[in-house]
Amino acid sequence: MTLTAEPRHRAMPEPKPPVPESKWRPRQELAALATLLTATAVLYLWGLSASGWANDFYAAAVQAGTQSWKALLFGSLDSGNAITVDKPPAAMWVMGLSGRLFGFSSFSMLLPQALMGVGSVALLYSAVRRWSGAGAGLLAGSVLALTPVAALMFRFNNPDALLVLLLVAAAYCTVRATESGSTRWLALAGAAVGFGFLTKMMQAFLVVPAFGLMFLVAAPLTFWSRIRSLLVALAATVISGGWFVALVSLWPSASRPYIGGSTDNSLLELALGYNGLGRVLGGSGNGGGGGGGGNTMFGGSTGITRLFGMSFGTEISWLLPAALIGLIGGLWFTRRTPRTGRIRAALLLWGGWLIVTGIVFSFMKGTVHPYYTVALAPAIAALVAISVRELWRGKQFLSVRITLAAMSAGTGIWNFILLDRTADWFPALRWVILVGSIIVSAVLVVGGHQLRRYTSVLAIAGLLFGLAGTTAYAVETAAHAHTGSIPTSGPATGGMGGMGGGPGRSEGNDAALESLLENTDSRWAAATVGSMTAGPLELSTGTSIMAIGGFTGSDDSPTLVQFEQYVADGQVKYFIAGNGMGGGPGGGSGTSSEISTWVTQHFAAQTVGGSTVYDLSSPTSS
Repeated sequence: MTLTAEPRHRAMPEPKPPVPESKWRPRQELAALATLLTATAVLYLWGLSASGWANDFYAAAVQAGTQSWKALLFGSLDSGNAITVDKPPAAMWVMGLSGRLFGFSSFSMLLPQALMGVGSVALLYSAVRRWSGAGAGLLAGSVLALTPVAALMFRFNNPDALLVLLLVAAAYCTVRATESGSTRWLALAGAAVGFGFLTKMMQAFLVVPAFGLMFLVAAPLTFWSRIRSLLVALAATVISGGWFVALVSLWPSASRPYIGGSTDNSLLELALGYNGLGRVLGGSGNGGGGGGGGNTMFGGSTGITRLFGMSFGTEISWLLPAALIGLIGGLWFTRRTPRTGRIRAALLLWGGWLIVTGIVFSFMKGTVHPYYTVALAPAIAALVAISVRELWRGKQFLSVRITLAAMSAGTGIWNFILLDRTADWFPALRWVILVGSIIVSAVLVVGGHQLRRYTSVLAIAGLLFGLAGTTAYAVETAAHAHTGSIPTSGPATGGMGGMGGGPGRSEGNDAALESLLENTDSRWAAATVGSMTAGPLELSTGTSIMAIGGFTGSDDSPTLVQFEQYVADGQVKYFIAGNGMGGGPGGGSGTSSEISTWVTQHFAAQTVGGSTVYDLSSPTSS
């Protein structure tokens, strides 16, 4: 591969061939890798239980999975198997199995998430190292580990941790497939993406155009051989993700939980509707996305600047300007390389990942939250590492030095702006980064051949100033607890918190209500509208609580007829008036409101602690 910033007689040297994974690596490289992974593990594991149950919604499903194998299989919110969470169950499988192995606790639930972070860093290092060397691999892994939203999500129980691990694994497999034209490696990449579908549905497919483009452009095969390999990978994706969709479709609906978030009790409809086109176009139960600039929990205003805005900016964009500049510069300097040129292929892979996913996130009109941006972290990390390494090798060219200087200055200026959003938090840091980055940029531009004398000092200074902002924010993120359904990174004073409330919240629980529920032996100790009350009560009592209408109380499950039958059969003991997100006496809307009204008409209310409770085994005379 040749980088041609100047005429061909001044081209950059060819990179050394990748070191096969099976070869012994230099001792210094192994020590550096061990240091990186150990530091990542410390960052993600230290004080891991500080966030408690983190997101009660998913924690309740994990607990249910430790109590019922059927609940584990389907990702049920409750061990009585009334309804599932509104995502596929792959992440619940991992956390639930950890709970079964080590006993259910905050630590056993979050441990796999942290280890997924370490695994993602290791895989990204390996993927970048193969074509750009150990230095670039270590830098890529470090940037990923120190991205604030990564430090948040690898210590939290949302599905995003597993999704990132699977997508980085798929990227590694695609790199292996492209360098040798291996159909087997490409099929493994497809299988990883398919399993990503079982983690967070359609979001897993956003990387597919980049993977396909790199293999189609750069694999050392004939055109039709490349097409055949891509079709095999597509088949692997369909099988890996489709088997569970088929299982849910074939399983009798009366003997499994309702698929939460769907309109027809179908996992496929959930994928295409609420978790698919609904997220992008709005509708299908999606709200909040595309709101005004102040609607930061739901992404703020749509548009090309959304990734830099108040909602997403401090989560992911610390090195985004550098990544974009490096991508553009790298593609320009490799424009004359052969079709199979590896550096250009890598830029297509990671650049395609960043551009496609970034554009979708920027213009989504449905529900979108700041932590979704963790899916961009591996691509940004890889682009920064690859472009810095390749440009640094050609720094004797003025055009290359200007590109490096732009990356440094752009990072310093943008980090200053981001840190100014939390101006009272380490106020001097933003000035140190700004001044240091500009000095590094100036030296790069005017240094000329004198740079050779200060290469190490300049490289270290550039990395320190470039990574200072994201490192400080990531460490601060890991240093305090995060709870709720919409966690955010950064200083506690800068976060937006989550959503919650209701008598089931840990701060609102009381001994009387918990004792009442714990002394039941029915299939469901109680029913309530939505998960805001049901989830925390399940966690505090260890009992099964039916969340009528699912997460928001808006799903049409159970129907009034079904609920009446459950009551008649003695399968649900109490009804707790909660705070579902819709209307009606008990919250919720539609079917949930009908059930709430039926309960209030046929059963007497009593106050237990601070909650209104109806004993469904004792109907009133009316």
